[in-house]
Amino acid sequence: MATQVDCETLSFPTGGAVFTRGQRADAIYGVGRGIVEVVNSKGDKLCYRPGELFSYEDIVWKDGVYRNDAFARTPVELLKLDRLRFLNLLHNHPTLAVQLIGQQHERLREQRASGTCAY
Repeated sequence: MATQVDCETLSFPTGGAVFTRGQRADAIYGVGRGIVEVVNSKGDKLCYRPGELFSYEDIVWKDGVYRNDAFARTPVELLKLDRLRFLNLLHNHPTLAVQLIGQQHERLREQRASGTCAY
């Protein structure tokens, strides 16, 4: 992602809040280093590792707020891409949309198989 578009690089220490539920959703994140844990309102957790994108659902849907909390489980380095640049990236590289669908499919399979959290 960093090689395709201009994005911001952020670092968070272990336990640092990337974003919180209800905060204005204005960007997606890609994990460059470390592990990020995303927790929904029910307490269900998903972890994202290097090479994975998260929070794209929140900027595509119309309510415009993050629906989950995201925390650094380890020291992390994230790539932050604003909404417009993300949509332009999808327009210029439609195979990225297929990769995101594949990532989501794997997450759903993990959740179904475990019946709890997907790590």
